[in-house]
Amino acid sequence: MIPIHDDVPSSRFPFVTLGIIVANAGAFAFELLLTERQLQRFFYQFAVQPYEYFLYFSPYNQGRIELSDLIVPLFTSMFLHGGWLHFLGNMLYLWIFGDNVEDRMGHVKYLVFYLLCGLTASGAHIVSDPTSHIPSLGASGAIAGVLGAYICLYPHARVLVLVPIFILLYTFEVPAWVFLGIWILQNLASGIATLSVETAQSGGTAWWAHIGGFVTGLTLVWLFARRIPPRQIPYYEAYIPWDD
Repeated sequence: MIPIHDDVPSSRFPFVTLGIIVANAGAFAFELLLTERQLQRFFYQFAVQPYEYFLYFSPYNQGRIELSDLIVPLFTSMFLHGGWLHFLGNMLYLWIFGDNVEDRMGHVKYLVFYLLCGLTASGAHIVSDPTSHIPSLGASGAIAGVLGAYICLYPHARVLVLVPIFILLYTFEVPAWVFLGIWILQNLASGIATLSVETAQSGGTAWWAHIGGFVTGLTLVWLFARRIPPRQIPYYEAYIPWDD
């Protein structure tokens, strides 16, 4: 299922969501300018390689890996993508679901929330595949956190989805909790499948980053989301206890 749009209006312009999309687009445009060899070196420098984080604290490091080599990729990897489908898919999800989460959190809190989800997503990937030398990159983990927040804040929103069946395309609406519930179950099933070393090394998707980001979003949303009085809650929003 490919999401097209939801039915939740926003009361403020999503400056941060749009800014993140522009930053990702700029980074991807830069990637397209590089040769294949340059791009490979670029990814190894600015994407997350799990083995480095364990090697750094081992006696075998001997200064080969600096602390900056670990910290910088945690942030830069959130803005890199491995291809057109990876980039367009992530930006589509962010545009559809991110504006409403930003609306409930406010611009600054939403940016902090987004970055925290991305960081914990990378951490989940590092722990799940500690010996991997394959660069991990993409906004998927941070966006998964946005999806986790969305399913808490707007469980009854309606999402228009596109479903290809053979050569035909169908569109229909599903509740957000159904669409995002299916999404996380698919990721969880794929993540469990990568627990074998062979599969984890051969797979091209950091499933546990998605799962880690989603769980972080589920958890942190209650700290970052703006409360609203129960009498003002529209049908598509979940009740978060009013604290005044």
